[in-house]
Amino acid sequence: MQADRLGVLTGVHFIDGDHACAEGALAAGCRFAAGYPITPSTEVVERLASRFPLVGGLFVQMEDEIASSIAIQGAVWAGAKAITVSSGPGISLMAEHIGYAAMTETPCVFVNVQRGGPSTGLPTLPGQADVMQARWGSHGDYGIIALSPNSPQEAFDLTVTAFNLSERFRCPVVMLLDECIGHMLEKVVIPPAEEIEVVPRRLTTRPPGEYLPFQPGPDGVPEMVKAGMGHRFHMTGLTHDERGYPVMTAAAQDALVRRLVDKVARASREIALTEARDLDDAQVAVVSYGITSRVVVRAAELARAKGIKVGTLRLKTIWPFPEHRVEELLQTGVRGLVMPELNLGQLVLELERVARGRARVVRVPHAGGTVHDAETIVRAIEEAAK
Repeated sequence: MQADRLGVLTGVHFIDGDHACAEGALAAGCRFAAGYPITPSTEVVERLASRFPLVGGLFVQMEDEIASSIAIQGAVWAGAKAITVSSGPGISLMAEHIGYAAMTETPCVFVNVQRGGPSTGLPTLPGQADVMQARWGSHGDYGIIALSPNSPQEAFDLTVTAFNLSERFRCPVVMLLDECIGHMLEKVVIPPAEEIEVVPRRLTTRPPGEYLPFQPGPDGVPEMVKAGMGHRFHMTGLTHDERGYPVMTAAAQDALVRRLVDKVARASREIALTEARDLDDAQVAVVSYGITSRVVVRAAELARAKGIKVGTLRLKTIWPFPEHRVEELLQTGVRGLVMPELNLGQLVLELERVARGRARVVRVPHAGGTVHDAETIVRAIEEAAK
């Protein structure tokens, strides 16, 4: 195992997506993790637990997912970059603390290696039915970012991106892997540390007494502090003003919640990462994410062999939904949109919302447990092309 002087791996490795996610966290500067075992995500924190001693990090196995999701937020305010990892049932338990991180603007990363649900469901088999949970799992209005890798390489790359986005926008970021990506073994290339962009925490330079912990900058994001810098302020999950003091008025609620949403929404084009193929003259576009996007590659090949002009749009960013990319598709002549998902229709609702009847949207639902059969997607492409 080749590592640099900081203990971060470099070079070419043959590892699964869970381990690649852990290495991405390390490369991004994460030095604290809290979690509780659950299939199929446990390998992420197992890797972190074994690697943290080499880089000065700390993993704590908490008594449950609720404790894990608040422990990482304490670590953040102590100055660390932090992560917690689970699967659908555990993320359900963490939902309140995801909202707390959004309200207190605590940068942290939640990893959800999805499996079939609901409830205990299919612990060892894939699903993509936590997409809406990632966006709306906690109560209230807030901005959030969710990323979806389709390979172990992207599990590494996008985990680094997740930490960078969390620091830039001071919000929780969700990594939405699925069981297939988590357990898939592939080549992962980890560049030298100096070639990896790592966004540092935006700590204030204002002295105690002049710093307001929730006073936004020009981009709507406040500067941070950490324990030991000499600042004293109140932090609460209640509606609060720029000082952090609770203010129970409709005006304060409107100002705060709009800012929490807008700081992410204003940057949605920049945050929205996608990959397009063969869309220049396409009449049909297949929109997909995660493991399903790998099946789509084969389905598109089969459809093109039948003479259908079809291209693909892969979503690396799930939230905020990349609606501007869908708008671009509609403006270039695409008249049919196909969306296969390992759920019975979740993100396709966003696709239908943006299309607004300007293109035929064909759903390809799948309850999970296996991936789609490519021929099923081909038939949907043929239907969309009519």
